Formats: sequence, structure tokens, C-alpha cells
Amino acid sequence: MNRRGCGFGCFGCGGTALLGLLVLALLAWNVVVKPARDFLAGYGTPAQTQTQSRTQTSPAGGDLQAALNRADLEKFVRIRRQVRPALGTSFSDLQDLLADLQAGEQPNLLRIGTVLRQTAGNVGAARTVLDRELAAQGMSRERYAAVRAAVNRVLGVPSLDLSQVATAVRGGQLPDLRTSVQTATPQEKALVAPFERELRASAAAGLLGM
Repeated sequence: MNRRGCGFGCFGCGGTALLGLLVLALLAWNVVVKPARDFLAGYGTPAQTQTQSRTQTSPAGGDLQAALNRADLEKFVRIRRQVRPALGTSFSDLQDLLADLQAGEQPNLLRIGTVLRQTAGNVGAARTVLDRELAAQGMSRERYAAVRAAVNRVLGVPSLDLSQVATAVRGGQLPDLRTSVQTATPQEKALVAPFERELRASAAAGLLGM
């Protein structure tokens, strides 16, 4: 009798462990994977992004290797002014995440999944606005990214791109959540200074690659 009881108990432990794994898998799907997929559905697939980048690259878009200059910075500011409102109320979640990162907190997948879920509904509209404004300003996506990187250095925005994190999660890979802040040059600081207050208010958009 005892042996049968033990066997039943072991089976019960195994069943409990399996149930626990299923619960964890369900949580992972709902909390991380599904938000990542929904986010990317609005953001656009990597293939779409690359196609858009190629079609927008032109001499008028600027030299990607050129240092930050006033003309490109002013274009960036005008574009960011339009992109920020398109992110709607979800922008506050990005701001909170940026504040935590700048305070030295290490992000985790649960927190990232929450932010992806909350921004998924607005990211598509923001991308549409970004593409429209890039065309209006005659700026390539690549040059915009180069200017954004310089602005991020001045503002101390960590190197975390949520679109890359979401892509990794959707592909079944463990995303790189390491963050670092690069040092801006004196020239970059001087150029950004007149716009610094405004750009700090929208800095969290940089976490979306916008």
C-alpha cells in the first residue's frame, strides 16, 4: 500500500511540476511573447523596415558618417515634435522606463513586456508619422538614426531599443537587455543645448527607435 501511495505521490509531483511549467509558459506568452508580437505588428517587420530604409536613402538624406550639425538637428527636432503626440498616453510608460534605466535599474523581461503591450496600440501610428515627416524633411531613416544616437548621448539615454528586444523575443531568442550610456562630444552638447529641454521631454521615444 505504501509503495502504491508513494508511486501516486511521485506522479502527483510530476503532474504538479508539469502544470507549473504550463502556467509559466502561458504567462510567458501573455506577458512577453504576445506583447512583442503585437508591438511588431504595428511597428513593422524587419524586412519592411529595411525596404523603407533603402527607399528613403538619398543624397538629400545626409551623409551618415558626418558629425552632428545644426541643420540635421533642427530637422530631427521638427520630426520628433510630430512623433511624440502620436505615441499618445502610452508615452508615460516609456518615460517611467527611461527614468528607471537612468537611475541604474536593470530592465527585465516582465517590465519590458508590460511596456511593449502598453505601447503596441500607438507605435504603428507613430511610425506612420515618422515616415511622413522624414519624407517632408528630406531626411533618410539612417541619418535620422545617426542624429538620434548623438542626441541620446547628450541626454544620457541608455542603448536599449525595444524594437530589437521585441524582434528577438518573437524569434524565440533571449534578448540582450544590457544597457550602456555613451559619452557625447563637446560639439554635440553645444549643438543640442538650445533644444535640450524640449528633447528631454520626448527622449523616451528613443527607446522605440523613433
